[in-house]
Amino acid sequence: MKIGITGLGLIGGSMAKAIKETKEHTVYGYDTDESTLLAAELTDAIDGMLSEENLSECDVVIVSLYPEATVDYIIKNADKFKKDCIVFDCCGVKRAVCDRINPVAKEHGFTFIGGHPMAGTQFWGFVSSRASLFKGASMILTPCGISDIAVLDKAKHFFLSLGFSEITFSSPEEHDRIIAYTSQLAHVVSSAYVKSPSAEVRKGFSAGSYKDMTRVAKLNEEMWTELFLENKDNLAFEIDTLIKNLQQYKTALENADSEKLSSLLTEGKAKKKQVG
Repeated sequence: MKIGITGLGLIGGSMAKAIKETKEHTVYGYDTDESTLLAAELTDAIDGMLSEENLSECDVVIVSLYPEATVDYIIKNADKFKKDCIVFDCCGVKRAVCDRINPVAKEHGFTFIGGHPMAGTQFWGFVSSRASLFKGASMILTPCGISDIAVLDKAKHFFLSLGFSEITFSSPEEHDRIIAYTSQLAHVVSSAYVKSPSAEVRKGFSAGSYKDMTRVAKLNEEMWTELFLENKDNLAFEIDTLIKNLQQYKTALENADSEKLSSLLTEGKAKKKQVG
């Protein structure tokens, strides 16, 4: 197949490298940063630049941009996609993208499937991309209104060929509700946790738990701000829930209530065993 990728950062660059590693497809890529595009060409992550001309030849197009930029790009190029082209996005929120793109796809006759690769690091940019990024990861797909089993099967096997071990189908609403807890809340907590004055003097007093808690505080603030705001209702709910839970621990400490504190810790341990 001919595959176009726009946005060659951590995710888009890794997609390009993983696809090239299969040796089955031709990959065209584009990035607004000329040095990134040049690096992708020099490292053979892409076979050439994605242009208006070869965009219309692509069987698959992967848009790896921020949510608003993703919507703008797909709308702008809606009349250039082939009728049998499948367009995927890679955004960390789905309602804000799918709700606006699904009608456009229907109007112009191409297939749009929302996507969210559950893989990443605290680093970003093409320089951090690698073909193995998706090995063993889950790919979430939100194929709203698509009943063609052959198309869904094609999408599933395409991403499995890139190293994903699991394809999870979801609705945009379910995706955003759950991702607020599994991903976005963790980034908020990490960012808030590392702001303690104690972080300044932690050297020699920290080990794995500190590293685990602070790893994702090193984030791309521009991207995560947009993701948080596009999912503010779900994320605010998760923050409220966490604050309520933390307040129980604080109250037990203030009251020197060892029985209550032990009970809370036991509940947490049991919950972890339950959910894995």
